[in-house]
Amino acid sequence: MAQLRAALKSATPGAVLDLAPSMYAGQFSTTVSGTANAPITLCGPRSAVLDGGDIKLGYTLHLDGASWWNLVGFTVQGGQKGIVTDHANHDVISGLSVQNVGDEAVHLRSFSSDNTVEGMVIRNTGLLNTKFGEGIYVGTARSNWCLWSSCGPDGSNGNIVRNNDISMTTAENIDIKEGTTGGVISGNQLSGVGMVTSAAKAWINVKGNGWAVTGNNGTESVGDGFQVHRILRGWGLDNVFQHNTANVNGPGYAIYVQSPSLGTVVGCDNVAVGAGSGLSNIGCT
Repeated sequence: MAQLRAALKSATPGAVLDLAPSMYAGQFSTTVSGTANAPITLCGPRSAVLDGGDIKLGYTLHLDGASWWNLVGFTVQGGQKGIVTDHANHDVISGLSVQNVGDEAVHLRSFSSDNTVEGMVIRNTGLLNTKFGEGIYVGTARSNWCLWSSCGPDGSNGNIVRNNDISMTTAENIDIKEGTTGGVISGNQLSGVGMVTSAAKAWINVKGNGWAVTGNNGTESVGDGFQVHRILRGWGLDNVFQHNTANVNGPGYAIYVQSPSLGTVVGCDNVAVGAGSGLSNIGCT
């Protein structure tokens, strides 16, 4: 564990930190960055497990101002949050398993932009607080802007969330906060199994602007499949939903958009199955 901490602290551009199959107990952080031409890689098999321990405290893996990292293949578990990025850009979080955490599995926060979260398997979040048990959480809620984004919108922009397998989250599978702009959510396998009705009402909740939500497949919702909300004037605008399949199997909509429509586009190519209220509360195009 001490060796891994030292390696994370001293890594230089182009370094490859290869985890052996083992249990790495503790919480780990880095503040160093790679470059566009020489990112830093932390990789290992699923049997390489970073175990953050107590779900009441801390982040199992924290990229704190650490940009141009590739995190590939291993397992993250325990801790209050699994993986957190702050002021971290151009990171790729790929093929990890994140499980058994107190709150969120992955949180992109504090102006963390142009990152990619892909090919993840996420299970068993919200073990400490069901309200905060999102699978992937982008940005910061308005109520916390003075903690994490200098009392203004947390511009964690241009992030890509794709091809992830998310289930057993007590809150939304993916939660996109007001203050974020221009991201992509595509090709994800979503599930409402394990979701708590007091913590979430849909697989995905978008409160930012200009997000493209395409080609996702969801099953078993406690409410709607996808939702758009305006928490604050100027946000929740101009989001686009296309080619999604919503096996809601419940009373809600496949895609619910808070009235007024907020510039949201719902494509008629979205598919609603078992959605008691239909495809959407707004017309499709």
